[in-house]
Amino acid sequence: MGLEAIYPKPRLSQPAVGHAIYPYLLRGVTIGRVNQVWSADSTYLRLASGFVYLVAVIDWFSRYVLSWAVSITMDVAFCVEALDQALSQGQPEIFNTDQGAQFTSVAFTERLQKGGVRISMDGRGRALDNVFVERLWRSVKYEEVYVRDYQSAWDARRSLARYFAFYNGERLHQALGYRTPATVYQG
Repeated sequence: MGLEAIYPKPRLSQPAVGHAIYPYLLRGVTIGRVNQVWSADSTYLRLASGFVYLVAVIDWFSRYVLSWAVSITMDVAFCVEALDQALSQGQPEIFNTDQGAQFTSVAFTERLQKGGVRISMDGRGRALDNVFVERLWRSVKYEEVYVRDYQSAWDARRSLARYFAFYNGERLHQALGYRTPATVYQG
């Protein structure tokens, strides 16, 4: 019996009934500066038994991970925690997410609206609308998650903290002229 039979793959991008859905604002937009567009997304990570959920907020121009959080449940609280941490460092003009219930919740969208941030949401089934976070997940999973064997949520948090420090401060990005996200974001 496979792990997915015991722990089914989570469905992360399901909208909740009654939550507002916003239009996708980034079609044809040229991203040319820090804090122009941020986005958030969540993914799941396998543990020795079960899953944890990871959310990250990223600046599109610099690829800088402004914040991230891990949770053992897929509730809105850890997404709001990551959003609040990111907003403590600055404010984007546009914030893009998928249509998942955590990102369409009043608790999440209200924080953006109060700051005058324009909310953008991917079209249903359009993962490439949020391509920078999808690329981040690929890097996180291939460079960190798949080479580790997380035994617990605590183990995942500890190891991811090291990885995100490396990703932001040491990992050179070809698309950034072989600079780090931190250098570009803070530059």
